[in-house]
Amino acid sequence: MPVGPFITDFLCRERGLVIELDGGQHAESVSDTMRTEFLRSEGLTVMRFWNHDVLGNMDGVLSVILAKLDGLPSWSRRAHPQPLPQAGGE
Repeated sequence: MPVGPFITDFLCRERGLVIELDGGQHAESVSDTMRTEFLRSEGLTVMRFWNHDVLGNMDGVLSVILAKLDGLPSWSRRAHPQPLPQAGGE
């Protein structure tokens, strides 16, 4: 799902959650850090999982995601770090 200049692996817009799956090529990636920082600056929560964890422990990964979702308000109630001005405002 596109967000700004990036394509995310999964985006739940309703909850503002991005899930990224990382393989071995992501071990020391500066671009992943920049990507995560950009997504967070857009008010999104980013979760990263290794591919082998998803393939070998899907139930564990889903449990972590569900626990995170329990703590996230719906997107419409989240404060964006750069909110739009109110109607009639500057």
